Amino acid sequence: MAGELATPEDTNVGSVKTLTTTNVKPKKPIGRKECQLVTFDLPYLAFYYNQKLLIYKGCEDFEDVVEKLKEGWLVVYDDDMDGVEVVAAAADELTVEELTAEEGTSKFKELLPYNGILNLEGCRLAVQLTKLKDGLAMGCAFNHAILDGTSTWHFMSSWADICKGATSISVPPFLERTKARNTRVKLNLSKPSDAPEHAKSAANGDTPAPVLREKVFKFSESAIDQIKAKVNAGNPPKPFSTFQSLSAHIWQAITRARELSVQDYTVFTVFADCRKRVEPPMPESYFGNLIQAIFTVTAAGLVLSNPIEFGAGLIRNAIESHNAEAINKRNEEWESNPIIFQYKDAGVNCVAVGSSPRFKVYEVDFGWGSPESVRSGLNNRFDGMVYLYPGKSGGRSIDVEISLEGKTMEKLEKDKEFLMEV
Repeated sequence: MAGELATPEDTNVGSVKTLTTTNVKPKKPIGRKECQLVTFDLPYLAFYYNQKLLIYKGCEDFEDVVEKLKEGWLVVYDDDMDGVEVVAAAADELTVEELTAEEGTSKFKELLPYNGILNLEGCRLAVQLTKLKDGLAMGCAFNHAILDGTSTWHFMSSWADICKGATSISVPPFLERTKARNTRVKLNLSKPSDAPEHAKSAANGDTPAPVLREKVFKFSESAIDQIKAKVNAGNPPKPFSTFQSLSAHIWQAITRARELSVQDYTVFTVFADCRKRVEPPMPESYFGNLIQAIFTVTAAGLVLSNPIEFGAGLIRNAIESHNAEAINKRNEEWESNPIIFQYKDAGVNCVAVGSSPRFKVYEVDFGWGSPESVRSGLNNRFDGMVYLYPGKSGGRSIDVEISLEGKTMEKLEKDKEFLMEV
């Protein structure tokens, strides 16, 4: 199991009191271990740590819960590394209801580790366990140069199973990431971002970053079915999927709320799972990054003046054309001129979709029930960033977490067509 070095903190930051900081390591020496990053991993070094916040009810015996969670780790680390950083904290006046009702992220900052930390500044997992008045907030920070969303939730579900008494991991991780790509490149980490022209935005220059607002829009199973039916109303030869339909719905609504000129470009970006697209295909249990950003660009006027299936068609064509040949070409281009992208290099007037409603986030049960809410943290947010999660109510419901400039968000909140209130 795990060994640890604990440091008492007993410090207050806002309403959250830090109790201890612990470095959790395997109790037995494991020798020299390496995690080789490959072409699918390296472009994300200048992204920030990927943060997830899981909010649970109950967990009355906080100290026992913390120890149980520590003992559940089966994380392989080099002997020379510090191990997993675990912070135990308390926010005795903060309730589960307050956090689940939070539409933005203002209450989350003190509950999450590694705010504003780049992936290249660290390599380990960090966790903050905060005792609430009536529950537990589990804030996790994952290095996005080491693992993507699929691997993140594979890890979380495996950790939960171990905590509930499993003696082994039901789906062992596939760790041979060089099977997907094994080209060595030399990186200059001080080199500025030089994303493709269609993936640049003014925010990467000297223009001050806009003040953002975040909000979760909850689409019921019925609303999702209505959106999908609307997009497929023209009886296309191949029906549009739920993802393509919802993405087109979001893209059109955000473009409308931005009040762009008809000739302004807008980019839709999706971070697509390539496990089954590469040749040879990799198993679902591939542990690492096996995603690539897929871009489609058009004029705002075309998105708004055409029926919604126009946007859905662009999205589907971009996704379906991103086959093994396209993936290999993208990798070869990057390897010939390896550059580190900023997290916001997603395109001008972009809508960039990450996470997935297929991730079984509400099945991460450590022994005291499923989470009441699962949210993304403060890192890696920019104007147009969208995270998709399955709805807490289950079925085909989907939560859409969006970051936008304040004025644009105000318009989106009043858009009855987007909210499915017409």
